[in-house]
Amino acid sequence: MTASLHCAGIRKSLGGRPVLNDLDLRIEAGEVVSLLGASGSGKTTLLRIIAGLVEPEKGSITLDGRVVWSETTAVPPERRRIGMVFQDYALWPHMTVAGNLAFGLRSQRLSDRDIAQRLGHALDVTRLSPYRDRYPTELSGGQQQRVAIARCLAARPALMLFDEPLSNLDAALREDMRIEMMELVRREAITVVYVTHDQAEAMAVSDRIAIMRAGEIVQFDTPRAVYEAPADSFVASFIGGFSIVRGQVHEERFRITEGDAESVRTPGAPSGAGMLVIRPEDARPAEAYPDSRLRGRVLSSAFQGRCWRLAVDLGPQRVRLDWPEAPPVGASLAFSLPPERCVVLSA
Repeated sequence: MTASLHCAGIRKSLGGRPVLNDLDLRIEAGEVVSLLGASGSGKTTLLRIIAGLVEPEKGSITLDGRVVWSETTAVPPERRRIGMVFQDYALWPHMTVAGNLAFGLRSQRLSDRDIAQRLGHALDVTRLSPYRDRYPTELSGGQQQRVAIARCLAARPALMLFDEPLSNLDAALREDMRIEMMELVRREAITVVYVTHDQAEAMAVSDRIAIMRAGEIVQFDTPRAVYEAPADSFVASFIGGFSIVRGQVHEERFRITEGDAESVRTPGAPSGAGMLVIRPEDARPAEAYPDSRLRGRVLSSAFQGRCWRLAVDLGPQRVRLDWPEAPPVGASLAFSLPPERCVVLSA
């Protein structure tokens, strides 16, 4: 049975330095939520607190309506019905695949019949049945990661925690494994908290993303909402490689410097100092929106497959644009932006 999760007012310091600052997080049953942030943002500490491996100093953790940690209650990790998949797999090298899965089940004092049923189901859904008698050293990295997931599934957790589970895999295998892994947890309808510093990975796996900075959640929303409407310049710069351009808004038009001939239409943006968010894929030829354009000088170009990624100097600032061809370095480039795609953040 899957479970909801509520972390309320979680506070934790390490070495006298605050790591989590009265953090609140509420996750619905069956939801996949990513904790996304740079190193030191507190995401792994929060994951380990949820698992019961680290104790906070303040707050409470409720799993499906049951308090598993508060300042007066501390349910041990093995009784929280939480499964955790680590970055390094954490498999017993001297045990076969089946042995790794059965080891934790025996500690639950299950009957041999129950162990066999759970083990068989976990091996089947992870497509590991042909490898049940192999040792971890006889498996590829992706297969070892599937064993770690199968071990969690066999325990029938209410909640699964993933701590950067794909970071040890190469790029091609990482994408394949990510698809497999998420198909599996969604088919089993398990609530998931997924820690990563990879923005593309968070976008691909999540129902919602909690973006963390310095022990706080600065935005918690769907991947599309985070991408389309970043809460502030930190989120905008962290998600999707956006460019942030400082300037002035007057009568719903954004200019880099007051008096510039070139400007961008920004419907609904308040007048005053602001920061224009430019997504690389939003750049259009100048004639597409002739009354909503900027001009700069090409600094470099890099082939991306379907387009060229340009670095363009707008004077005091530079932006990244996706363009159908590679202009010469040093060339002047005028580009337009769809007004409905122009997000202006408060300066």
